[in-house]
Amino acid sequence: MDIPEREWGSTSDDQPYFFLSYAHTPPWGPGGGDPDHWVHVLFRDLCTHIMAITDLPAGSHPGFMDREMRPGDGWPQKLSENLASCRVFVPLFSSRYFTSEMCGRELFAFNERIRQAKDGGAPEALAIVPALWTRVDYARLPDSVRHIHLNESTFPDRYATDGIYGLIKLNRLRDEYEETVLRLAERIVRVAHETALPTGRPRDYESTPSAFRPRGAGPRQIRLTVAAPTRDSIPGHRDPGPYGEDARDWNPYHNETPRALAAIAGDVIRSLDYRVTVASLDDEDTGDEPPPGEEPGEERQEPRPNGPGILLVDRWVLTDEERRRRLKAFDSGARPWVGAVVPWNRADAQCHGDEGRRLTEELERTLPLLLDRGRRADARSAVNGVPTLKSFTEVLPGVVASTTRKYLKHAAAHPPPGPTVPRPRLVGPSQPPYQEGGTDRGGDA
Repeated sequence: MDIPEREWGSTSDDQPYFFLSYAHTPPWGPGGGDPDHWVHVLFRDLCTHIMAITDLPAGSHPGFMDREMRPGDGWPQKLSENLASCRVFVPLFSSRYFTSEMCGRELFAFNERIRQAKDGGAPEALAIVPALWTRVDYARLPDSVRHIHLNESTFPDRYATDGIYGLIKLNRLRDEYEETVLRLAERIVRVAHETALPTGRPRDYESTPSAFRPRGAGPRQIRLTVAAPTRDSIPGHRDPGPYGEDARDWNPYHNETPRALAAIAGDVIRSLDYRVTVASLDDEDTGDEPPPGEEPGEERQEPRPNGPGILLVDRWVLTDEERRRRLKAFDSGARPWVGAVVPWNRADAQCHGDEGRRLTEELERTLPLLLDRGRRADARSAVNGVPTLKSFTEVLPGVVASTTRKYLKHAAAHPPPGPTVPRPRLVGPSQPPYQEGGTDRGGDA
């Protein structure tokens, strides 16, 4: 499944210009024909235009869509390879698109490739060119696609109201369809040349999460708390490279990326269709001190849960006595839907040896609840130490899913106002009383 290592991070002329991501329309009945026929027509027209306006040689593959695969091709592997190598991702927006698990996985995988390029120091490269297949309600777009710019100004007016499907189905709009597809092909080529997105490593399609929330789920939120020292609070012998003026500047993988860990984590979580709030442990109310107006020991009302949370903790924060105390209070008050991740860098010599072991032992004493919770929730690799940036971005989606499940399990339900309606129950058939001289159905003799 992996492409050769020498090609990772490179660009080449044999990369397909675009990956067409679309929601498969289910057949509605016998004799209904191919429900995705017109998507394939669009794909062929785009490929024809791209061959005409570029210098691709004969036999090239200008684009990729899943129905172009031959029988016997391993489709998960083929999808992953083309997502890792295409120059531009073209999602066909429709109402069905945002409920498709397959489309959500494709978008997540491509967003991950963009993020990895950015984490490696490459300039911002949003190589996504959306197209309207049908009209969509922009107000109801998932959070994970709100960063994607929908520029309709270069297309005919009917494109925004009818989408490509409407243009292609109505003969009187044939000219608008031809212009729309040509402009879309030109945009794909322009974005491909402007971004020059490097190839990535194909990821396992089956384990790729979806970028869209489940059908019927409301907005999802994650609170991300960073527990790390700042550059002016680390011990004198500690390398200041991973630290900044604020805990949220912490970057344990600074030899791999110039970006702060909180920014990387935020991108990963947002790509899973969550809204993210990032805070520092220094700013958190850990519950160890009463708020103004309350006396010590006074019983406090439990706040209503407001979403799952994840703690990113640097073991070096434990060298600061005040932060160690706050961290211990955070652990003792952590609700079941709060998880932890312990990033470290295996290339950081100061994280090894006797000092590294002492910090690990202190972490076990300071966060017994969160560490034990992670090990029992199949998040052992997250709490036992995440040694590379790649492993961090692979572990984090699992922790997000785990904390969300726990939140949904433990959070209080809020039924709509009004009288409580008993749940309906099925009962067995009743037999009418036997009447002498009558039938067993109670009818006339």
